[in-house]
Amino acid sequence: MEGTVRFLLDGDLHQIKCGDPTTTLLNYLRYDIARTGTKEGCAEGDCGACTVVIGELNGDGMQYRAVNACILFLPTLDGKELLTVESLVGKGGALHPVQEALVETHGSQCGFCTPGFVMSLYALYLKGKPSSKSEIEDALAGNLCRCTGYGPIIDAATRMFEIGMDDLPDLNAKVNMLKSIKRDSTLYLAGNGLITEAEKHYYAPVTITDLADTYRKIPDATILAGGTDVGLWVTKMHKELSNVIYIGDVAELKEIKDLGDYIEIGAGVSFTDAMDVLARYYPDMGEIVRRIGSTQIRNSGTIGGNIANGSPIGDSPPALIAAGAKLQLRLGTETRVMALEDFFIDYGKQDRKPGEFVEKIILPKPKDGQLYCAYKLSKRFDQDISAVCGAFSIMLEDGKVTEACFAYGGMATTPKRAANAEAALVGKRWDQAPVEAAMAAMEMDFTPLTDMRASAEYRMLSAQNLLMKMYVETIGSAGTRLVGEAVNV
Repeated sequence: MEGTVRFLLDGDLHQIKCGDPTTTLLNYLRYDIARTGTKEGCAEGDCGACTVVIGELNGDGMQYRAVNACILFLPTLDGKELLTVESLVGKGGALHPVQEALVETHGSQCGFCTPGFVMSLYALYLKGKPSSKSEIEDALAGNLCRCTGYGPIIDAATRMFEIGMDDLPDLNAKVNMLKSIKRDSTLYLAGNGLITEAEKHYYAPVTITDLADTYRKIPDATILAGGTDVGLWVTKMHKELSNVIYIGDVAELKEIKDLGDYIEIGAGVSFTDAMDVLARYYPDMGEIVRRIGSTQIRNSGTIGGNIANGSPIGDSPPALIAAGAKLQLRLGTETRVMALEDFFIDYGKQDRKPGEFVEKIILPKPKDGQLYCAYKLSKRFDQDISAVCGAFSIMLEDGKVTEACFAYGGMATTPKRAANAEAALVGKRWDQAPVEAAMAAMEMDFTPLTDMRASAEYRMLSAQNLLMKMYVETIGSAGTRLVGEAVNV
């Protein structure tokens, strides 16, 4: 049965018929309800001018997070609360502490980016006073400004808490309203596209069984999770998506389970929700996740989506492969498990049957004697695609390497292990000469390309030097990680 999209806006229930299921939230705000405070800058989730805050049920409470409205499809709001910059208006037009702080610190000049900064700061405000300046910088890394130099905005992030915390929302009423509209069956929408006027279909199952049944019946459908990639197909490539299956409401895909020797991470778990867990066991993996994108992107993007997309420059696959991760895939009621490295066959091709989807990632915990390091090289520290991403795991016994796994992104058409380099080290002591021999052997593993991000020569030399970097760090006491605790050997 065809349905409506239901969500809260400023405490009121909105029920709308969505003409085109791939309409972005940004376009809806600006063109349908004239909330023009939310701006379009890049239409790809980079600049932050379109930042809004989304609230979701979290047990008997609420969880608020900043997201990019430009790549978020409107129907994914179903069952959630939406807050825009207009939502912060107080009685008689009074400024919210976030806005007042920006005024006091002169954190706005031309003003175009300011609403996005306000909403990123508001999400931080709802989370509570940050423990460090780096937490503030992370919260603002997804917002670009050409005027202020960022200093006054960072000052505002501190000042807003000094002004007061009297403007926190009353959560009880919102929780009850969201519980009242929570669905127990698949949401189905149908509408026409804006370009070709072809009919489009949108499905949002709420159980893993319904997802499996729906995808098996429509195996050519586009699976939508966070939209950090699929959203760009619409906003940048102007693709018409005939069938979309949204997995963000499937509870089973958002679970993280600690099962003793390993962790199970549902394919729908966001990077934000996974980051602390990964950093607890693999500090470098946590740091890689922190640099995958901005706070807005990590709040939306999922680990399963990053894997299923199959990009040769995706950052999570090399980090997970080096740690020995496996995938569980599902087709109907049948499941199968494979090593993550075997999932990637060729550029744009993965070992996935029609109607089969990634259900969970199975990540073993580190073992005694295991050394693990992971690094990302990019032109910008924040919000940039890797030129090279390398992750390394070795097992040491009496100073000798008994196992080795070196995985790279950006070096081949898929995430790939450096098999010859690994073989050159296994059985040797963890010393400089064997490491240099492994670096030389790496030239037999890869034939990298030259593109806008790096030359082939740079990629090869960098890939080799990252292995040496691991050696230097693990034999000394250098603590270079920003997430979790550095492992000093």
